[in-house]
Amino acid sequence: MNSPTRILVYGVHGSGKSTLAQQLAHRLGLPWHPVDDLLWEPGWVEVPIALQRSRIEAICRHERWILDGAYHGWRDVPLARADLVIGLDYPRGLSFRRLLRRTRDRLRTGEEFCNGNRESLGSVLSLDSVLVWHLTGYARERARMRAWQQDPAGPPVLLFDTPQALENWLAGLPPR
Repeated sequence: MNSPTRILVYGVHGSGKSTLAQQLAHRLGLPWHPVDDLLWEPGWVEVPIALQRSRIEAICRHERWILDGAYHGWRDVPLARADLVIGLDYPRGLSFRRLLRRTRDRLRTGEEFCNGNRESLGSVLSLDSVLVWHLTGYARERARMRAWQQDPAGPPVLLFDTPQALENWLAGLPPR
């Protein structure tokens, strides 16, 4: 495969999508567009779906990009343009532990992300918590990645079921 220039990184919450996207951007010299920054305004105000779609369409019109997720209302846009989908298909326990650790660290440090937003104890304990999203969406996201991999009409999909398998693949990428 030629070096991909339009990459969608996909996986459940906590699987490491953003970390991988950042690594790939550095390694391949591609622009990374953190999806959460396109979806959330300060104060955890969700951007309307039509505007999310418009933002994603503008990015995907380019020949070089990395996105670290794809959500309802516009998932079809990057899939139609991607020349590679990387699926982080890790076991539930691994991704949930990573998500718990990240959430704990963000609560402790007050780290800002997503346009200045922060995790709070209230948000973590709410029914709209990223932890709940992981628990309720895990099977659906895994099934979606596997279906994409089986679809001959879609872009190539590489599924990694362990961090070591991903590291082995990354080690084989050509240096920048």
